[in-house]
Amino acid sequence: MICPRCGSETVNLLTKAPVDDAWEVYICDTCCFSWRSTEDEDITNYEKYDKRFKINPEEIKNLDQIPPIPELIKK
Repeated sequence: MICPRCGSETVNLLTKAPVDDAWEVYICDTCCFSWRSTEDEDITNYEKYDKRFKINPEEIKNLDQIPPIPELIKK
């Protein structure tokens, strides 16, 4: 599995639904991004994940703060 945010393959299963395995939560050991298996592909698929929120794994060690959230797009 590939992290949708940083493209790393260091993804682990964090937890599962207590009943019927209805969902799973994954977490990336590289960038700490987490997501549910029930999310849409724009969250779970690296190719479809919004480029504004992607992180280069090589730059993580140089980050001194959480990346800023882009302005809200008004529809």
